[in-house]
Amino acid sequence: MSTHETDVLIVGGGPVGLALALDLAYRRVDFTLVEAGDGVPADPRITTVGPRAMELFRRWGVADALRGAGWPDDHLLDIAWVTAVGGHELHRLPFGTVATRPRPEHTPEPEAICPQPWMAPLLLDALGRHPDGPVRTRCRLLDFTTGPDGVTATVVPGDGARSGVRSEVRARYLVGCDGAGSSVRKACGIETPERHAPRVLRNILFRAPQLPGLLGPRAPLVHFLTSPTGLRYPLRAIDGRGVYRLTAPPGDEPALLVVRRAVALDTPLEIEADGEWHLTHRVADRYRSGRVFLAGDAAHTLSPSGGFGMSTGVCDAADLGWKLAGTLAGWAGPGLLDAYESERRPIAVAGVDEADRNLRRTQERRLSPALLDDTPVGERARAALGRELAVSDVRREFDRPEMHFAHRYASPVLAAEPGAADGGSVNRSTVPGTRAPHVWLAPGRSTLDLFGREFVLLDLGEDDDGREGGPEGTVRAFAERRVPLRVVRCAEPEAVRRYEQPYVLVRPDGHVAWRGTRPPRDPAALADLVRGADATRGLPPGAGG
Repeated sequence: MSTHETDVLIVGGGPVGLALALDLAYRRVDFTLVEAGDGVPADPRITTVGPRAMELFRRWGVADALRGAGWPDDHLLDIAWVTAVGGHELHRLPFGTVATRPRPEHTPEPEAICPQPWMAPLLLDALGRHPDGPVRTRCRLLDFTTGPDGVTATVVPGDGARSGVRSEVRARYLVGCDGAGSSVRKACGIETPERHAPRVLRNILFRAPQLPGLLGPRAPLVHFLTSPTGLRYPLRAIDGRGVYRLTAPPGDEPALLVVRRAVALDTPLEIEADGEWHLTHRVADRYRSGRVFLAGDAAHTLSPSGGFGMSTGVCDAADLGWKLAGTLAGWAGPGLLDAYESERRPIAVAGVDEADRNLRRTQERRLSPALLDDTPVGERARAALGRELAVSDVRREFDRPEMHFAHRYASPVLAAEPGAADGGSVNRSTVPGTRAPHVWLAPGRSTLDLFGREFVLLDLGEDDDGREGGPEGTVRAFAERRVPLRVVRCAEPEAVRRYEQPYVLVRPDGHVAWRGTRPPRDPAALADLVRGADATRGLPPGAGG
């Protein structure tokens, strides 16, 4: 049996496993990724990449490729509540097109439409497949054992179970990105209790090549079916050119008949896939078992209502990646990897609860049987429901930047700031634990582009005259501990205003670690805090300055 050695073994090549691989490659960490399939799913379960995930893909150099994958720039991104496609429209949220939508203030990377079958090949090409690259498709994990110095895993090729061909992978760490049914999580004995009642739904993928022409230029991205016939879930355009996915209640009714009820127009339809799926709301009790970690659906499963499930997993990868890199490089303390769970698990809990609220809003909406009637009674029923939708906060399911940007990490490797708000500010705060704000520094260049490979101490004072001390002591303290640090002087007025304090320390993942009106009074204590040297100690009073 052959043996391969690597620093990190990633199990699972979905979006989260590939994101972690991109982050480790960006940090020059040796890794191997094993994926049981060919890496390119036929079912486009994921279609939209959220803005925070796109910011990270920007860092890893693939954001432009995802944007250019094929979604038409002139296709509307609107959400329209309808009795059927081509039926009565009840309410619409206008979002423009990729070409015409307003440029957001809070991010350089708005969400992108890139279905998973488009996304996966792009990310695989960026990483490289075995034997020239670190990604091994059609290779699955059979089992693994852990020891004080690492993990030993047995992997087999697609036919390995029958042919007896096996190989051994020895890694310092293993990360399970292997989905909701994670074998890694089960092997670690980690429970994922339900936070809300599970549901069974049905996804029908179909092709209707003439439908875009029949719908015309006002065709939305999502037809949100709102029908007393039982269809009350989204029908979504997948490629903008005639491929759609309908979410429906479970049942034995032939898929073509279900789609015919959803589409009121007379047009050719072809079913491409039909399958039930189990919607669960779970969060793992633990994200770590020794040298084994969980990320993405292996750690949490969210309803797609809200569209932040994938983004949650990609942010898991970004949080874990730099911590693994620092540990492998030898400068991280024992508390840094422990902080992964304390930072990311509360985000998953918040996301699960928000997604369930969105789902219940849809499922509990009362729909009059008269909605389908072409009578004055039906017209009044549709008008009444349209008014209800307009005032019932349905926008939060499709436009909720707080769920992507307003989280504030709380962990022992961040400087405490008593009295600071718990988050809720989108791109307007540098309270430790928040994502550092985006500000344009020049055309195409954001403050976010300053962060990634190392800690960055931003010096945002208006001038150098008359300020107490400087960052030299902080530079020495970090260098003595081999913690990578770069000092960046930034005098852009909007950045000075948005970053709130003259000195802001930003971590490699882009979250604020510390801020102050002057350089740290005890830079050694700050360096030890943010690298997790003694995660129980905290920053001494007054050390922050």
